Amino acid sequence: MGVSTYTDEQTSPVAPSRIFKASIVDSHNLIPKLMPQAIKSIDIVQGNGGTGSIKQINFPEGSSLKSIKYYIDELNEETLTYKYTLVEGDALLDQLEKITYEVKFEKTAEGGSISKVTSKYYTVGDFKMKEEEIKAGKERVLAMYKAVEAYLIQNPQAYA
Repeated sequence: MGVSTYTDEQTSPVAPSRIFKASIVDSHNLIPKLMPQAIKSIDIVQGNGGTGSIKQINFPEGSSLKSIKYYIDELNEETLTYKYTLVEGDALLDQLEKITYEVKFEKTAEGGSISKVTSKYYTVGDFKMKEEEIKAGKERVLAMYKAVEAYLIQNPQAYA
């Protein structure tokens, strides 16, 4: 088994607590509304949505993916940290054991936020992830992040 680690950072003019609540805590309600073309629904299949829960993302018909399930390892609203593990679904293929993500939101001096994401791909055997696959995954996540950010900027009272 090999492990490939990638990090990414995004800045936003939105306060970290607001973007955390919208994009993490209430993602199962908000994301499908903002991006119905990309996400059909997000269901909590075990737990209450917090640490120890399992969520399933269902993709619309015609998408290259049908669904994925992930386990929430940690959801901490005080430290604005979120850790989860992709455990089942089309995105894992046969070459990936799992993918883990660690997300942390921090306040910037200007009152906005910086989002730091570390993803680790645990491969089966000698399989190596292709850069274009990693890039495509990052682009999907960035699109969701930007959709939530735009919604929060347009609705300054939402998730305040």
